[in-house]
Amino acid sequence: MTNPGPIDDVSIGGEMIRLGQFVKFAGLSDSGGTVKEAVADGDVTVNGEVEFRRGRQLHPGDVVGFEGRRARVCP
Repeated sequence: MTNPGPIDDVSIGGEMIRLGQFVKFAGLSDSGGTVKEAVADGDVTVNGEVEFRRGRQLHPGDVVGFEGRRARVCP
């Protein structure tokens, strides 16, 4: 198994953020349209599992993966 690389810690300034917002906020994607399509296509993971709900609530400690990059939700 290959090493998926480092995880960037991204502070959200609170206790919850939605998946679609976080992917854009963390800089994993620069377009909301791209995020919507990527989630619908199963290209985004949360804690290693494919996630199809763009509105999923994320909390500190959750790790989001997209296009070979990963970001961890931090308060």
